[in-house]
Amino acid sequence: MDPKEKISMKDIAKLAGVSASTVSRIINNSGQISEKTKKKVFSLMKKYNYTPNMVAKSLKMNKSKSIGIIITNIQNEFFSEIVLGIEDFFFKVGYSVFICNTSQNSKKEMEYFKILDSKLVDGIICISALEKTPKDFYSNYRKIPMVCIDRIFDPHASDTFYVESNHHEGGFLATEELIKKGCRKIMILTKKRSFSASQKRFEGYKEALKKYNIPFDENLVMKFDGHLSSFDETKKVVDEAVSQGIEFDGIFATSDWRAYGALISLKEHGISVPEKVKIIGFDNISISKYSYPKITTVNQDREAIIHKVSNLLFDLMNGTELPNEVKNKKHIVIPVSLVNRETT
Repeated sequence: MDPKEKISMKDIAKLAGVSASTVSRIINNSGQISEKTKKKVFSLMKKYNYTPNMVAKSLKMNKSKSIGIIITNIQNEFFSEIVLGIEDFFFKVGYSVFICNTSQNSKKEMEYFKILDSKLVDGIICISALEKTPKDFYSNYRKIPMVCIDRIFDPHASDTFYVESNHHEGGFLATEELIKKGCRKIMILTKKRSFSASQKRFEGYKEALKKYNIPFDENLVMKFDGHLSSFDETKKVVDEAVSQGIEFDGIFATSDWRAYGALISLKEHGISVPEKVKIIGFDNISISKYSYPKITTVNQDREAIIHKVSNLLFDLMNGTELPNEVKNKKHIVIPVSLVNRETT
C-alpha cells in the first residue's frame, strides 16, 4: 500500500494482523493489549500518516478531547500567561484547546458558551467579564464541567468550580505594608464594577486600615469606569488628585498597570517615590519589575493557579473522585505574597 494513499482503521488492522476493534482500543487506550501489538499499530499509523476520525469518535463517545477557554482580555499579561500554561498542560495530555477572547463583552461571552457547547467540548475554563456563571446560556442540553478563575462564587451552578488568588489577603498585605512604612493617608486605585477580585482587594484594604485604627476616607477611594486603559485612567485620576490638593502619602493600586500610571503621574508632578509617596501594585507582571523605580507588588502564584485549574478540569472531565473539601466547597483559594521593591 502506498503511504500517500488515504488509509482507514480497517486497513491498519489488516496490515497489523489484528481486528479493527483492537486498533480502536489501542487508539482509545482501553483494554489489555500487548506492548508489542501497540508498537506495531502505532508504527503503521505513523508510516501511513493515519489520523483517527475525531468527529465520528466524538459523536460515538460523546467526548471531543477538546476544551474551551473563555478569556475577557487576551492582552492582559497575567491572564495570557495563565492561558498559555493551561493550553500547554492540555496539549500534553492530548486535548485541543479553543481560546475565545471576549474583549470584555458580556454578549460575546454568552455566544462563545453556545459555540463551545455546539463543538462538544468536554470542559470549559472561564476568565470572565461576567460576574456570575451564565448557567442558563452555556448549556441547555449537556452538563459541561467548568472551572472559573476570578468570578463571584455561585453555589447554584452545580457543575462549576472556582479557583482564585486570595485577593482579600493581597489587599490587606499591601495596605499593611504601606502602614508599616509610615503611610497614614493611603489612596486606593480600583474598578467601579464590583467584580469579585476587585471587591475583595478593596475589603482587604479597609480591614488593614481598621486593624491599625486609621480612619477610612472616601476621598482617597479612586474608582475607574474602565473606558480607558488602566495606565491612562490611573494617570488621569492621580493628576487630578494632585491638582486638587488631595493629601496622600501611600497608594495601593489594584493592578500593576494602575501602579505604573500613578508612578508616572507623581514623577511628572515632581513628587518623589518612595520618599514622599509609596506605591504598591498587584499581579507582579513585567511592568512592575522593569519600571524605574521598580514597583513593590502583590504576587499571584501563576504556576499554582495553572496547576490547580488544569488538573481540576481534567479530573472533572474524566470522572476522577475529588477530595471532599474540593467537592463540597467547589472553591479553591491560592495564597499570595508581597514582593518588596523600590517604591516602598
